[in-house]
Amino acid sequence: MQIEVVKSKIHQVTVTGADLNYIGSITIDEALMEASNIIEGEKVQIVNINNGERLETYVIKGEHNKGEICLNGPAARKVQKGDVVIIIAYALLDFEEAKSFKPTLIFPNPNNTL
Repeated sequence: MQIEVVKSKIHQVTVTGADLNYIGSITIDEALMEASNIIEGEKVQIVNINNGERLETYVIKGEHNKGEICLNGPAARKVQKGDVVIIIAYALLDFEEAKSFKPTLIFPNPNNTL
């Protein structure tokens, strides 16, 4: 049996942009991606602390150490610049493996940097 568990979490980052006229996705600072073990193209869940919205999209790599967190395409309707979000990636693991698995959790500073 496999279960879905939290693999990675970027806890409380501030949205720096919302671009409705983009194809879709979330752009995340490359340094945050590396630290949280999230890769480009990976499916993530976005939880908006300001309004309670939850959505799923995929990741696009942003510039390194620029603090960028930008929701693109339809996701831009679910956030506003300045909102605080949590970004979560999940993985399927065998039940026994999941018991000892430790997710990668990061807690960036208010400037979205480490």
